[in-house]
Parts: sequence; structure tokens; C-alpha cells
Amino acid sequence: MFIAQELRKNNIAEYLLYMWQVEDTIRAFGCSLSRIRREYIDRFDYDDEQKEEEADWFGNLIKMMNEEGCREKGHLQINKVTLQLLTELHQQLLSSPKYPFYNSAYYKVLPFIVELRNRGDNKEVGEIETCLNLLYGVMMLRLQKKEITTNTEHAVKEVSTFIGMLTDYYKKDKEEPLEF
Repeated sequence: MFIAQELRKNNIAEYLLYMWQVEDTIRAFGCSLSRIRREYIDRFDYDDEQKEEEADWFGNLIKMMNEEGCREKGHLQINKVTLQLLTELHQQLLSSPKYPFYNSAYYKVLPFIVELRNRGDNKEVGEIETCLNLLYGVMMLRLQKKEITTNTEHAVKEVSTFIGMLTDYYKKDKEEPLEF
């Protein structure tokens, strides 16, 4: 919860990736709050009050995952809405002549997006979600200490730059609405 709050303020893409990881963490513990408390939360250097807050947060997420039918796979509605907000901003930036650097970055990563979508099972996934799926997948591979090809590393570098730019615009838009 504490990490999520900080990321949401400073980097919306990292927030989403973190929340996807939290969803997977909950699944890894069988959606059991007692296990999450005992085997996960207790490992952090939190005082008792912070541990309770964290446990409440996880409890609420577990409840939402149960209610929204995403115990096994998928994303919480709160994360889908955040992704939708990013996607809408992406579309606004692309359609505006005021953001040529964003357009340039987009067209630089578009071949990677097309390739990833062609490889994936779900062709309906949007461009921003495709980019985030790449970043999340590579993050998981790194955590598992699995090899990442040079081509994938290159794609990740380009996509990270692009998503970073979108994230910066998102933050600026929240502070003072952008003009399109």
C-alpha cells in the first residue's frame, strides 16, 4: 500500500506494473489474507500499525478480486480504469500536433507493438497495455533470473522510453491539464 501510494503520485506506469505484481502476489498466496500477513507482510520492517494498514489494503484487494472474478487471472477494475486513462491520454497526444516528440517516440516503438500483438493470444489488447505487458513480462523474467535476448532488451529500452514519456505527460496533465 505504501509503495503503491508513492508510485501512483510519481509514476503511473510503475504504479500499474506494481499493482499487477500485487495481483500476482495475492494469487501466489492463494488469495489468503492470513498467509499474506504471515509470509509476506511480516517480512517488511513495518510497525504494528503499518502492518495492520497493509493487511487491510491486501484484504480489500482480495475482496475485490473475488467480487470481480479475477482470482485466477485478469486485472482489477481499478487497474483497468488507470490503464484506460493512460490509453485515452495516449490517443489525445497522438491526435494533437502539439506533441511531435511523443508522436516520434510512438512511431519508433510501433513495430515492436505490432510484433508483440502478432505473437500474443489476444489481438484485442491495446497498444499501451501491450507495452506494459512487455515491461511486466521482462520484469518477471528478471526476477526468475531467466535470459533475455538482445532483441528483447532493445525493445524494452525503446518501449520504456516511450512509456516514460507518456507517464511524464500523465503527471503534467494531473498537475495542470495539457492543451490539445
